Amino acid sequence: MVGLCFLAAFICYIDRVNISVAVLAMQEHFGWSTITKGWVLSSFFVGYLVFQVPGGWLANRFGGKRVLGAAVLWWSLCTMLTPAAALVALPLLVTTRIAMGLGEGAMFPGAYSLFRHWVPPFERSRAVALLLSGVPLGTLFALMTTGGLVTRYGWASPFYLFGAVGLIWVGVWFARIPAHPHTDKKMSEAECRLLQDHCTDSHERIAVPWARLLSQPAVWALIFNHFCSNWGLYLLLAWLPSYFHEAQGLSITSAGLFSAGPWLTMFVVINLGAWMADRWVQRGADLTRVRKTMQVIGLLGSAAFFWCVQYATSAPMALSLMCGVMGSLALTWSGFGPNHMDIAPCYADVLMGITNTAGSLPGIIGVALTGWLVQTTGTYTAAFTLAAATQVLGAIVWVIFSTARPVVD
Repeated sequence: MVGLCFLAAFICYIDRVNISVAVLAMQEHFGWSTITKGWVLSSFFVGYLVFQVPGGWLANRFGGKRVLGAAVLWWSLCTMLTPAAALVALPLLVTTRIAMGLGEGAMFPGAYSLFRHWVPPFERSRAVALLLSGVPLGTLFALMTTGGLVTRYGWASPFYLFGAVGLIWVGVWFARIPAHPHTDKKMSEAECRLLQDHCTDSHERIAVPWARLLSQPAVWALIFNHFCSNWGLYLLLAWLPSYFHEAQGLSITSAGLFSAGPWLTMFVVINLGAWMADRWVQRGADLTRVRKTMQVIGLLGSAAFFWCVQYATSAPMALSLMCGVMGSLALTWSGFGPNHMDIAPCYADVLMGITNTAGSLPGIIGVALTGWLVQTTGTYTAAFTLAAATQVLGAIVWVIFSTARPVVD
C-alpha cells in the first residue's frame, strides 16, 4: 500500500512537471506569447489549491482508497485530454489544467487517510518519507524524459504516455489494496493488535470538528511550517536551473544537469532521516522531541546553506551548497510531515488538506517574489536571504508551539 502511494506521488509529479518542458514546443506550435504560456502553466495551481481541503474531507468521509484511486483516475484522464483541449481552444486547455489540479489536490490527503489506519507511530516517518520521495524522483524523471519524447514523437506524446501509466496504476490499486486493515484477510492477529488503536471506521464520524481543529496552536504551527518548508522547496524547483545559468554562467544543458544533484540529495536524505527518526522513536524517545529536532535541524540547516550560497565563487561550490539546502529540507519531512497523524490521528487527511493549501502558496507567492527580487537587484542574494529568514522564523514557531501529542481526537 505504501509502495503504491509512492508510485501515485511519482506519477503525480511526472504529470505536473512534464508540461514545463512540453510547453516550449506548444508555445512554438500555437504561437503563444510568454504571458499566455504563464497562464497555461499557472492554471494548474488554481484547481490544486481549491481542492486540498475538500479532498481531505472526502478521504475522511469515504476512505482514502476510494478518494486516492478516483483522484489518480481523474488527473490521468485530464492529462490524456490535454493535447485535444489545446488543439480545440486555449480556454479549454486552461480549464483542463485546472481540472487536473483538482484531481492532484486529493493526492496527499488521500494517502494520509490510509496511513493513519495502516501505519503505526514508529513507522510513520518512513512511510511519509517514501510517499514524499515521489516528489523529487517524479520531478527528475519528467525533466529527463519529456524532452526526448517531445523531440522524437511530438509535444502531445508525454501526455498520452504518462496519462496511460496512471490508468494502469488505477487498475492495480483497486485490484490489490484493501480499503481498511479490518477488511484485509491477509492481516495477522498480531498486526491487527498493533493497529487496533488506529483503525476506527471513518464512517462512524459524522462531522469534522473544524472549530476545535483550527483553535489549536499546534495546528497553526504545522500550517505555518508547511508553508515555510515549501518556500525553499518551490523556490529551488522553479529557479534552480536559472540560478546556475545566470549566476554561475553555466550553459542551459549544464544548468539542468547541475540542478539534478540537489534533487537526488533530497531523495537520499529523506529516507535516511526518516529511518533515523523512526529508530529514535522505537528506542523510547519522546515523539515531540523527535519531531521538533528533525524540523528545527532541517529548517536552520537550510537557512544556513541559503545564506552561504551568496558567497559561492564557483559552480561546484554552489552545487554543494544547494545540495545542503535540499538535504536539510528533506529532514523536515520527518518533522512536520508525520505530525498530522500525531496531533490529529482521526483527521490527518483533513489536516493535510489544510496545511498543504498553505504549503502550495509559496509556489505562487514565493516564486513570483523571487523573480521580482532577482530582476530588481540583479542578483539572487535578496531572494536567498528572504528564504533563509523564512526558514528561521518557521523553526522559532515550531519550537514554541509544536507538539506530537494528540490535540484533536
